[in-house]
Formats: sequence, structure tokens, C-alpha cells
Amino acid sequence: MAIVKEKIKRLPLTAGVYLMKDSAGRVIYVGKAVSLRKRVASYFRGNNPPKTEALAGNICDIEYIECVSEAQALLLESALIKEKQPKFNVELKDAKSYPFLEVSREEFPRIFISRPRDKEGRILLGPYTDAGALKEVMKLVRRIFPYRSCVRLSGKPCLYFHLKLCPAPCAGYISPDEYEKTVNGIRKVLEGRRRELEEDLERQMREASGRQLFEKAAGLRDKLTALQNLYAGCQKPHELSALKDILNLPSMPLNIEAFDISNLSGTSAVGSLVSFRDGKPDKNNYRRFRIKSIGKIDDYAMLGEVLRRRYRRLLKNGAGLPDLVIVDGGRGHVRRAKEELDRLGLALPVVGIAKQNEEIWFPLKSRPLIIPRDNPALKLIQRMRDEAHRFARKYHVLLRKKKLLNKNDC
Repeated sequence: MAIVKEKIKRLPLTAGVYLMKDSAGRVIYVGKAVSLRKRVASYFRGNNPPKTEALAGNICDIEYIECVSEAQALLLESALIKEKQPKFNVELKDAKSYPFLEVSREEFPRIFISRPRDKEGRILLGPYTDAGALKEVMKLVRRIFPYRSCVRLSGKPCLYFHLKLCPAPCAGYISPDEYEKTVNGIRKVLEGRRRELEEDLERQMREASGRQLFEKAAGLRDKLTALQNLYAGCQKPHELSALKDILNLPSMPLNIEAFDISNLSGTSAVGSLVSFRDGKPDKNNYRRFRIKSIGKIDDYAMLGEVLRRRYRRLLKNGAGLPDLVIVDGGRGHVRRAKEELDRLGLALPVVGIAKQNEEIWFPLKSRPLIIPRDNPALKLIQRMRDEAHRFARKYHVLLRKKKLLNKNDC
């Protein structure tokens, strides 16, 4: 308990999501807060309801993810609860006092916040812990996906149409099929299916552009941009938290370095390093390496040289080390990486990602970890691997062009 209370003192006073864990490291509760420190501290002040006291008695560790607003925290809270199914959150499903977002069963469904006593036969999203925050979220969502909220269709556009917050189905300005896409978009936002929604919008945008419906394509592009802004400052921490959990890392991987070797036909072999900070590319710390000591095709040896040069330099300069090292390759590659790090006296977590089945390999395990394709942790690893590959290929092509030009000069 003393460790937990010490952690609470270091929590920020900003909005975000907190994850409470038990002695086995399982997430047992996910919550959101306008002020993380104040909200989490409230669980340990005593005089709380019995369920809260029971929760507090099981808390052995706390993690948090900062968000730029309470509305974004609500979206992230909902996604994490769905993903992790925490023991103490599951009880919310049976709670009658919490608000839901309801979608009416009509040709052009009405969308509104409700607290239904009888849930049977209703289309409900939630429950949510905070009606006020849900209202703020829906104000943001409605700017991206305008929807009907009126009880009766009046037959003529109202003020919400002129404010671009309703597509005016009452006046026939939108078809049932198009309105259904709007409703599906809203559901995906609130169910945490952001990646699926972005892919849907990108596909629709390509189709509209291919049919030369450029105005429609521009509208879909604007929706996509607004959606990304809605999640700004929220999704990256979610990916990092998922990565920490699934790889069982000792700390949040805020600084990650990924390596790749480009070696076509054994000529102009090069290595690349890309750096990600807080889940985003840190291009000022990208590095490229021309292989110097290996005269034959040997990916393992080339990877070893690149890692040796990189971390010898960091140690010499007293620079900060990464929280995680990723290499492009499978069991052999990750074991060679571990050997090089061990020789330098570095106990850095290192994993490899094998292209064929997107398997994650650990140095001391005989079997890979298979992460579900829709998991945000795998998405982040893939993005870093692909960026390292792109950067290595770019340097390789540059060296081959220089070599070709030198031959032509002769």
C-alpha cells in the first residue's frame, strides 16, 4: 500500500485514464479523471461505499495514461474496459443508474442519452460512468457524424441542419443507406473500433475519388482528419500501454529503437535505426549504418555490427538508452541481438518480428508470441518495423546509385 500511495503523489493533475492492478498484475479496474492524482487519491481516503473499499483493498499497482481532455479520456476508458474486461468494471453492465447512448429502431434512428430501466430490445452503447463527459463526447462526435436527435421528424430542416449537426432526414436530404453509415460510424467511435472506422472511411474516400465524386471524397477526408484529431493524444498512449502489457515490460516503452538490415544480392549492405518516442517517430534520432566488418551475406553478423556500434556510442557518450529494442527478424535475429547487448553489459528488453506470420520472438523462448492482428501493440510494432525497413531501403538505393555513377564516371 505504501508503494501505491507513493505512486499517487507522482500522478499528474491532468485528465487521463488510470488502470488499477492486483498482486498478480491483472487490471481490475479502469477509470477516467479530470485530475488523475485527485481522483485516484479519493479511493484511499476511507468512508467510501463498500464496493469502492473492496476495490481499494485489492490495488497493488497503478498505471495511467494522460489525455488532452476529459472527453478523450472517456473514449479511451471505454476502449480499455472492453479490451481488458476488468473485474470491478464488469459490474457496471448490471447497474441501472448509469447512462447509455441509445439508438432508436427507426429508418433514420434517433440518437440520445438514456437511463432505461428495461434494456430488452433496445440498441444501447455503454454504460458510461459520467453523463456530463458523455455529452461532451457526443458534441465532438456530432461534428464528425451529424445525426438526428429530435423525437419526431418534422418534414423540414431545423436549426441543427443549418449548424451542420443533422443531415435532415426529415426533408429527404440523406438516404437510409448513407444515414446507416453515419450510425455505424458513431457506434465504432464509442466502441473503441477506431482502426476499423479509419479503414472504412479511407475505402469510401478511394471509391468516391475513383468515381470522380470529388466533393464527397473531400467530405470523407475531412471526417477522417476530424476523427484523428478527436483521438489525438489518446491513441498513442493506449498503444504503449498495450505493448507494455503484452510484452510484460518492466516500464512503459516511451523510447523504442527498431533495426533493419538491407542486403540485396550481398552488395552495399546497410543497417537502419529508427527511434520512436511516445509512440511517434523521432526522426532526429534516426541513424543509418554502412556495414564495414562483414564481407559476405550474413544478416546475423550485420545486425550484430549495427547494434554494437549503436550502443557502444550511447554508452561512451552517456546518452539515454531505449526502453525496448525491436529487430526485423525471427528467433536467430533476436538471439544475436541479445548476445550483442549482453557483451556490452546492457539488460535491454529486445524482441524480433518475423514477416511471414508477424510472430513476435523473444531471445530465451523457443516459441513465438502470436498477437491478434487488431491489437494496438502489434500495430505499433509493425509500424516501427516498416519504418525501419523503409529507411534502410532508402539508404541502400542511395549507395547503389552512387556506386553506379562512379562506374559511369570511369
